[in-house]
Amino acid sequence: MPSLANKHVLLGVTGGIAAYKSAEVIRRLQDSGASVRVVMTKGGTEFITPLTMQALSGNPVHTELLNTEAEAAMGHIELSRWADVILIVPATADFIAKLVNGEGGDLLSTICLASRSPLAIAPAMNQGMWRNASTQHNIERLRGRGIHIFGPAEGEQACGDVGPGRMIEPDDIAELTADLFETGSLTGKKVVITAGPTREAIDPVRYISNHSSGKMGYALAEAAAEAGAETILITGPVSLKAPERVKTLSVTSAREMYDTALAEANDCDLFIASAAVADYRPIQVSEKKIKKSADTMTIELVKNPDIVSAVAVLQKRPFTVGFAAETANAEDGLEHHARGKLERKNLDLVIANDVSDRTIGFNSDDNAVLVVEGQGSEAIPKINKSILARQLIAKIANMLQG
Repeated sequence: MPSLANKHVLLGVTGGIAAYKSAEVIRRLQDSGASVRVVMTKGGTEFITPLTMQALSGNPVHTELLNTEAEAAMGHIELSRWADVILIVPATADFIAKLVNGEGGDLLSTICLASRSPLAIAPAMNQGMWRNASTQHNIERLRGRGIHIFGPAEGEQACGDVGPGRMIEPDDIAELTADLFETGSLTGKKVVITAGPTREAIDPVRYISNHSSGKMGYALAEAAAEAGAETILITGPVSLKAPERVKTLSVTSAREMYDTALAEANDCDLFIASAAVADYRPIQVSEKKIKKSADTMTIELVKNPDIVSAVAVLQKRPFTVGFAAETANAEDGLEHHARGKLERKNLDLVIANDVSDRTIGFNSDDNAVLVVEGQGSEAIPKINKSILARQLIAKIANMLQG
């Protein structure tokens, strides 16, 4: 069975007779591990009811662009950010033409315009409509834009004709959707990623830590595994499920993470330091709980070893990527801070973000980053961390190949 574990699939249903098969597509996507949300055009609702799709997907079905209640909760921009992939099943000749022309007159077409996620369509129409020169021209234009075309198949059609234009089967759609994430761009590479916070003990019940959830590092590990890499995830204490096909090593303190990272980095090709490692630890750790007595308490701290700097000077040095969690935006010198880290720590790439913005960064499902390298920088606007992770892994893979 193809794997879509933890993937967010936005299923668009347009107005064709094959819309009834979209119900089975939901089941096959869910069987593969995906979470599915459904957006239907007006024509789509004429062939299969939103209530059916809601019952199968387990989520509200979205049909209206100008819906005040929906916009207050999850409007077209939020849906476009949520989706790891947008899948149009079925895609009618009319909707294909809308995609080509960049129309945004309904909710589904607007989401397609707004999204930076992969887009795939499963065409379904009469064989004459499929063979029409306009449809073929539109399909080639969509292919040229990187939109994935699933099918169509040949066979008997609802109108009685026989020929190309029949929508491919739900099992095939689920398998092709899973294949979109299996890029192979890091096949044969070993990737080590650190994630989450560290905890620096004060006594048996207290520690120093930070607000890192580990979501960005876990998303990067999943994206690296999808790209074909042997992936090692070194994680501090988090409440996240370990990604599939990833070797996960759990640590608690910065020194434990340092020792584990250096051991794994010796023979790796790519090292990504996304963990929020504590800069300092208490010099002395009490063996017993410190009783509350005085109004003040002083803890003397000592600096922890710098993991990413140590990796960057290894004799067999991997491509080394650092993260910079700053409380500064573009106007406050985010790039300046990131470039300073890049040069000071001898890194190949630094990914910086402004953690003072509570809609991104720590504990958020979204992030917005500035990717800084020697020859320039690239800003990636707010997007779901899973989608961002795949974009970052793709960029790094290209740099490794180059």
